[in-house]
Amino acid sequence: MSQINLLAAAGFTLDEGVSLLYLLAAALFILGLKQLSSPKGARQGNFTAAFGMLIAIIASLTVIRPSGGRIVLMAVAVIVGTFIGAVLARRVKMTAMPQMVAAFNGVGGGAAALVSIGEYMRLVSGSSHGVVLAISVVFSVVVGSLSFAGSAVAFAKLQEMMTGVPITYAGQQIVNGIVLLGIIGFAAVVIGFSSSIPILVILLVISLILGVAFVLPIGGADMPVVISLLNAFTGLAVAASGFALGNTVLIVGGTLVGASGTLLTKMMSDAMGRSLSNVLFAAVGKVTESSAGAGAGAGQDQAVRSGTADDIGVLLAYSQKVIIVPGYGLAVAQAQHVIRELADLLEKRGVEVSYAIHPVAGRMPGHMNVLLAEADVKYDQLKEMDEINDEFKLADVALIVGANDVVNPAAKTDPGSPIYGMPILNAEEAKNIIFMKRSMRPGFAGIDNQLMFDAKTIMFFGDAKESLTKLVAAVKSS
Repeated sequence: MSQINLLAAAGFTLDEGVSLLYLLAAALFILGLKQLSSPKGARQGNFTAAFGMLIAIIASLTVIRPSGGRIVLMAVAVIVGTFIGAVLARRVKMTAMPQMVAAFNGVGGGAAALVSIGEYMRLVSGSSHGVVLAISVVFSVVVGSLSFAGSAVAFAKLQEMMTGVPITYAGQQIVNGIVLLGIIGFAAVVIGFSSSIPILVILLVISLILGVAFVLPIGGADMPVVISLLNAFTGLAVAASGFALGNTVLIVGGTLVGASGTLLTKMMSDAMGRSLSNVLFAAVGKVTESSAGAGAGAGQDQAVRSGTADDIGVLLAYSQKVIIVPGYGLAVAQAQHVIRELADLLEKRGVEVSYAIHPVAGRMPGHMNVLLAEADVKYDQLKEMDEINDEFKLADVALIVGANDVVNPAAKTDPGSPIYGMPILNAEEAKNIIFMKRSMRPGFAGIDNQLMFDAKTIMFFGDAKESLTKLVAAVKSS
C-alpha cells in the first residue's frame, strides 16, 4: 500500500503511476543495452538494466497487490533466485560464459511458457478469453518451450556433457517437419476450436521435442550462434506472455531481447561468412570421408617447424611490431594476465604491441575484449579485424595464442572448405608467425589449418599459460 500512497501523493492515479514506472524501466533497459555496446560502459550497463528490472518488479507488484500467502511465496522465490544468480555470476569462469547465457536463456523461455499456461488456465476457468489471448499463449508456449529445450542441449554441448559433433540420422529433416506440422495442428486446435488445457500441455511437450531435435544436428562451434538465436526466441516468448498478462514492461523488455538477439545472430553469421541456414542445417563440424580427405587429415603428412621458448623470446624481444591474436585457447588457460605481462615487457623494449580481435574470438562477440580488459589491457590496443588486417604485412611477428579457424587461410583459398568465405585475420601476411597450440588437433570446424605448415610459422606446443610464462622469462633474459 505504501507505493499506492506515494503515487497518490504525487498526484497520479494508480494506472498512471504504474505506466510511468514501466516507461522508466523500459528507458533504463534501452540505456543499459547502449552502455553494454562498449567494454568501458558494460559494467555500468548491467547495473542500469538491473535497476530498471527492479523498478519493473515493484510496479508489477503494485498492480497485482498479492495476498499475504502469495507475498511470502514471491519473496521466497526472489530470495532464492537472487542467491542462485549471485553465486553463479561470481563463480562462473569467462570461458563458461556462453554456457551460463544458455542456461539463463533457457530458464527464461521455460518460465514464459509456464506463466502463459497458468494465465490461460485462470482466464479459461473464468470464461474470459478470446482469440488474441489464445494466439499469445500458444506462441509463448511453443517458442518458450523450444528455447528451453534447445538451450539445454546447447549448454550440454558447450559444457562437454555430450558430444559437440553434429548428431544426424537419415530422414532427420523429415521427422522434424512432421513434428513441426504436429505443433501447427495442435496450435490451430487451441486457437480456433478448443480451450482444452491437456491439448496445450501436449503442445508444450511436442515443442520441447522440437527444441532438442533442432539443436542436436548443429556442431559445438556454432553453439554461440544458436544461443543468440534462442535468446531472441526467449525474448519473443516473453513479449507474447506480456500480451497474455496485459503487462507492458514484459512486452517492451521481451521485444528488446528479441530484436537485439536477432541482430547479434546476424552479426555472428556475417562474421563467419555464412548464412544462418548454413549454420543451422549444414552440420558443420561433422567428420565425413570427404572432409577427412580434404581437411581433417590433409596436413598429416606435412612437416611443421617447432621452436623453443628461448628462440621465440629473442625473436619477440628484437621485433619492432608484434600483433597478438588471442583465441579460445587463451581463455581456457586463463592466460590473459600472462599475455599482458609479456606485452608490457615488449613495450618496455620499444616494441609496438597490439591485439587483433576477430568478431567471434573466444566464443561470442565481445568475449575476448572483456577477458583482456579483466587483465587491464588498454582498450586502444584492442583492434577489430577490419582495423588491423592491413597492419599484419608490417608486423615482424604475428603471435597466435589459442586461435585456429579465425586465421586459417583455407577460408580464402579452398572453395571446398566448410569455412570458405569466412572473414579471417590476415596473420599469414606477417614476416614471422608464432603459432601457440596444445597440439596439431584441428579447430572447431574440424579441418587442418594450413598456416601451421607455412614456411614462416614456428609452432610452440603446450598450455597457453605455461608457454607464455616461459616466453616472459625468455624475453627478460634476452
